[in-house]
Amino acid sequence: MSVTIEPLRITTTGSVQTWTINRPEQGNAITGKDVIAAFEAAAEQANADTGLRAVILTAEGKIFSAGGNVKEMADGQGMFGLTPIEQRYAYVDGIQRIPRALDRLEVPLIAAVNGAAIGAGCDLAMMCDIRIASERASFAESFVQLGLIPGDGGSWFLQRAIGYERAAEMTFTGDRIDAGTALDWRLVSRVVPHDDLLTAANELADRIAKNPPHSLRMAKRLLQESRTGLLESTLAMAAAMQPLAHADTEHHQRIEKWRSA
Repeated sequence: MSVTIEPLRITTTGSVQTWTINRPEQGNAITGKDVIAAFEAAAEQANADTGLRAVILTAEGKIFSAGGNVKEMADGQGMFGLTPIEQRYAYVDGIQRIPRALDRLEVPLIAAVNGAAIGAGCDLAMMCDIRIASERASFAESFVQLGLIPGDGGSWFLQRAIGYERAAEMTFTGDRIDAGTALDWRLVSRVVPHDDLLTAANELADRIAKNPPHSLRMAKRLLQESRTGLLESTLAMAAAMQPLAHADTEHHQRIEKWRSA
């Protein structure tokens, strides 16, 4: 089944959903209000579908995402024509809604990076739980090259993916790294031939989707909270979640299957 929340194409196969950014003529820029609203709607709908177990995020065309619309920036269009105070709130009510929406997404999110992921596009990939890259992919935290800073949470996500020192190198230089370097730096978990990208992403999603949906959602939330939480807080959350997992029907079915194996 395929649905389009303009400009995001959503395809559902079984318990796996694929979100495809569908603005190749704009470099799959993600700063438009319609793109932001589409991500929010997709995440909300995915959370409401308790049978859904994994989501793949990719893009149409040769570019994963060029991030912001630099032409609008140069022409002073949209939020770029506002006063500095107005722009501050425009960021909060604009691009920053995407990391909040993806942080609320309850199911595992896999980025299938098909090409260049630049600026906010690089940060978008960092917002995903797992990243698989085409051999044609590249990544750049390029904001400083335009005299800007990461305004979308990239400073938070990037260093958690690759560590402070390498995040600092990418942030302070703005230089692009290729897929091989991204793999070496653990920015992505694997690099595959370009034509095999979605096959690899779907195979991984299917491996995830074999597991019970409720335990998957709780495991994701526990991992997210563990990135910044104290050990005691993490243990308390695990202790509260685990009885819910024990009570789940699918847990009992798995136990019986294990017993009879």
